[in-house]
Amino acid sequence: MPNPKAIIFDLDGVLTDTSEYHYQAWKHLADDESIPFTHEENDAHLRGVGRRDSLAYLIRGRQYSEEQIQEMMDRKNRYYNALIEQMSPKEIVPGGKELLTEIRKAGIKSAIASASKNCRTVLERLEIVDYFDGIADGYSVTNGKPAADIFVYAAGLVNVPTIDCLGVEDADAGIEAIKTAGMRALAIGPADRFHGADKVLPTLAHKHLQDLLG
Repeated sequence: MPNPKAIIFDLDGVLTDTSEYHYQAWKHLADDESIPFTHEENDAHLRGVGRRDSLAYLIRGRQYSEEQIQEMMDRKNRYYNALIEQMSPKEIVPGGKELLTEIRKAGIKSAIASASKNCRTVLERLEIVDYFDGIADGYSVTNGKPAADIFVYAAGLVNVPTIDCLGVEDADAGIEAIKTAGMRALAIGPADRFHGADKVLPTLAHKHLQDLLG
């Protein structure tokens, strides 16, 4: 296949590991509500999933009003924001800036497609906002992953047809979204986590453009 004209990255777990911060925030909320919640559940069910769907998993079967649900989502977000306040440029995946620079020098556009509504804050903390031609976040679309919407939206931001894009994700729901959008899919993480990825790498650390494409 020819090289993509755009590479569209998820953020959490791909270019930085904020997944631990998300887990800690959800765990804090679960403890508040006396709901059992484990790291394994987080990785299996919440990775790459939007806030409302994540909360729906956490409270499954328990009855809350819409007002209570909104309050819990806001509370989780406050816990998460307090954690990411301490983030620094050191928390980008090793070699990440060099990889993004290599992509740009190759004439390939890059974009972010993150379910997180705090995506821009994290990019600012990492000091990599200017490395991207487009940023799609949790405010950009209504339907979260595994719906294709956010990847289609990100492709539109960089004006590249989805068939000419490579999507990069660390969650199986994200891989499903990428494939539904008509893109090639690169998965980041253990191979047994994914179904349908075109290629799997354990990490983006110290990777070059050819590692993504080869």
